[in-house]
Amino acid sequence: MPYLRVHPEVAQALDEGLPVVALESTIISHGLTRPDNLRVAREIERTVRAAGAVPATVAVCAGRVCVGLDDTELEAVASRDDVVKVSTRDLGTAAALGGYGATTVAATSHVAALVGIRVFATGGLGGVHREARESWDESADLVTLARTGIAVVCSGVKSILDVPATLERLETLNIAVVGYRTNAFPGFYLTDSGHPLEWRVESPEQVAEILRARDELGLDGLVVANPLPEDEQLDPGLHDRVLTAGLEASRQKGITGKKVTPFLLDFFHRETQGASLAANVRLVKRNADLAARIAVALART
Repeated sequence: MPYLRVHPEVAQALDEGLPVVALESTIISHGLTRPDNLRVAREIERTVRAAGAVPATVAVCAGRVCVGLDDTELEAVASRDDVVKVSTRDLGTAAALGGYGATTVAATSHVAALVGIRVFATGGLGGVHREARESWDESADLVTLARTGIAVVCSGVKSILDVPATLERLETLNIAVVGYRTNAFPGFYLTDSGHPLEWRVESPEQVAEILRARDELGLDGLVVANPLPEDEQLDPGLHDRVLTAGLEASRQKGITGKKVTPFLLDFFHRETQGASLAANVRLVKRNADLAARIAVALART
């Protein structure tokens, strides 16, 4: 297959029914600053291994959609200046034109499902953007999850998005959402976004059983919402002040559409003096650990 390559370790694990966890690469190229991004990417993979699963970071490297990266490829995604952000619709174009691309939640979910990976860890899920009534700006993550039978372990959605509208869309698209040891939907940097969840699970084994039931019933995407502990979240007061200031700054500068999210994330990083970025790293590692334990539980049958 000229455009798709599964790393031998990942392919062997899938053939033998061993636990595998998909990881996105956008956080490496666009979400973290250099050179810390490469170090954190390696730490995330080590976290998956420590919990008993095989990591499969997904990215486009020299025109091939790669499921599982060697260290040279991981370093390229972290350090090259020509790595573009690739969603599902961009995968074929990026591969055919021979470029380098970092996969979003949507693209990673699609590729993971294509090769038979059932569990995926990320930081935050994409969702409905604020003022979507005018812009129609909604992440492709949601529609993709509605079409793939994969479990995404995340810390909710970023508070810069329209959280209640995102939850409504998840319901409309029949994407199940369960809180991991919580009754509240997480707010990414925050433990609680202020919105309750109907379903709660207490163990990786329960999540695995839900996946088996959804398979048997012909159902698709599952979101496992895994919050930061309260003592590890961004200070809520600081969060609210920075969010209000950031939204006002974006309005004053006339920033709209896809440019809003990276602007606000950078604004958070600067105004919290790196505290938001540190919270981001903590939650991604926690999600990688939980995803690996879910994958291990799922592989036991």
